[in-house]
Parts: sequence; C-alpha cells; structure tokens
Amino acid sequence: MVSIIILVIFAIVAMWPTKYYIEGPGQSVPVSQFVNSKQKPKRQDNLYMVTVSVTAQRASVFQYLWSFTKPYDSRISEDELLQGQTNSQYQELQNWYMETSQQNAIYYAAKRAGLKPTLKYQGVYVMGVQKNSSFKNKLQIGDTVLGANGIKFRSTDEMMSYLAKQKIGSKVKIQVLRNKTPMTYNGKIVKVAGTGKAGIGIQLVERVSVSTDPKVTIDAGDIGGPSAGLMFALQSYEIFSHKTLAKGHKIAGTGTINSVGKVGIIGGVDKKVVAANRVGAEVFFAPTDSTGVKKSETNYEVAKRTAKKINSKMKIVPVSNFNDALTYLEKNY
Repeated sequence: MVSIIILVIFAIVAMWPTKYYIEGPGQSVPVSQFVNSKQKPKRQDNLYMVTVSVTAQRASVFQYLWSFTKPYDSRISEDELLQGQTNSQYQELQNWYMETSQQNAIYYAAKRAGLKPTLKYQGVYVMGVQKNSSFKNKLQIGDTVLGANGIKFRSTDEMMSYLAKQKIGSKVKIQVLRNKTPMTYNGKIVKVAGTGKAGIGIQLVERVSVSTDPKVTIDAGDIGGPSAGLMFALQSYEIFSHKTLAKGHKIAGTGTINSVGKVGIIGGVDKKVVAANRVGAEVFFAPTDSTGVKKSETNYEVAKRTAKKINSKMKIVPVSNFNDALTYLEKNY
C-alpha cells in the first residue's frame, strides 16, 4: 500500500507543470509544399525550411528533467518566451511575423527575377503596447494602425515621422482595423521607450501585401515566425525565373528576409542544424547578420560549431543577403 502511495505521489510530481518550455530540433520540410502558383513548375522537393520545436504548454517536471539528457534541448522560462503575452497572443504574433516574411520573400524573389512586383502598404501591426502608452488598455496585439488625426499613412516611416513631430502630451486620434472592423481611439503622444522620440508607444511590424504576375502565394499552416524567409524567397525565385536551383541536391537554410533581400538573424540555429542534418541536407545556409550579437555568436559561427560537434558532413554556407545564396547555388549546381 505504501509503495502504491509513493508511486502515485511520484507520478503527480513528475506531471506537475514547471515555469519552463522546452525548445529542441524541429522538422526539416520542403518549402515547395507551401509555395503555390498556377505557373508552378514540376514540384522539386530540394529546398528545405527548418523549424525549432517548442512544447505547446509549460513542461512537466519529468519533461524538464528529461530535457537535460538531450544535448540540443534547452529550457526557456515562460516570461522569456511569452514576454507577458498569452499562449494564443504569442502564436498570433508568430503568424504575423510569418505573413510579413512571406510577403517580403515573394516581393524580392520577383524583383530579382526581373519582374515588376508591387508592394502595397496596409498599415502597421501592433506587436506590443508599452507601459507608458495612453493606448495601453485600448490597442490589442494584432490591431492594424492605419492613420492618425485623420491622416492615412503610406509607409511606416511616414507614420513614425509624423508622430515624432508631435509634442509630448498632445492629443492624438488613431484609426485602427481590428478583425476587419474600423475603430478609432483617443490618446496622447508619449516618449517612446528605447528611442526617446515622440510616438504612441507601440512595438510594430509593417503590414504589406504584394502583387506579382504570375501570382504566388505561401501557406505555411500553423508554422509561425519569420525565419523561413530566405528559403521561401529561393522557392519563389524558381517559379518566377523558371529555373531549378538545387538540381536534385538537398539544400536547407534559415534566415529572415526583407524587401531589399537582406537576410537577418534567427533563433535556435543550433537546433536547426541538427534537424537539417537528420534529413541528410548537403548544404545549410546560415545568416552572418551580427545585429545585437558578437561576431563569434552569429548564426553562421554557431552553425559551424554545431555541425562540427555532431560530425556532420553538411556544408555551412554564410549568407548576408539573398544573392549570396543564389550565387552559391548557381555556381555549384
């Protein structure tokens, strides 16, 4: 009887939730299954995006302890991961990052292929509201800010420039789109944390839509985040240029991409190298972007160390922009 009680207590403790989420190597998935066009060539499953897996809920005590037996699992606190958001808000945030990444990927790929894509500004997504903002309990994550004081902006820079010229404490009325419903909120101009400039006190990401001929769309399902931008751009470029870049070789990679083709830093690159190696990728594109990190901690340097540690034959290729990846593929395959 005592032993049964002990087992029950042990089971309860093992399943008790901690304050941590577990991140580990995710999947390596052909991006061709997400990129669609009526003029899409014969499917080539050779360009791979790579993900990081994150436990859907806080890890149990057992999951937390077991993660120490896996060299590329890491534990991230709830506060660090969610940063004050709910699970659903966090997932929505990742979806908005993914949407922006997809639009940039299609736009730059079409431009690089010699076409004339158009990028339409639709406002800015509210990604967070600062504590000192007078819109703190009014705006929600995911709202799209369209304009202020009756002025509709044509770019994020235009909006920020206008707000920066207003006096701290002056009244401002902003126009917002929430779930396709127009809304208006009144507030005041504040000093934006981190910049010291006048503004409304929000973290934002530009919301755009791209038009191309032929039309290309990307649907990644429930995969979120911006880190597949580079690989989406390469796959889109194949469609626009009618070229086959990998020619039967397995090419994986990661990195954000913006509208001018710059490839940006991402998180969890060591885990992505492990995931890419598991599917037999021959090449892994890794960003050299050093924004906010030491040169020794860029994605490229971490990826090189990881590949060496797991004795992978996969070649780690540094990329700072789309052309670096394209040139490598064109010269080698």
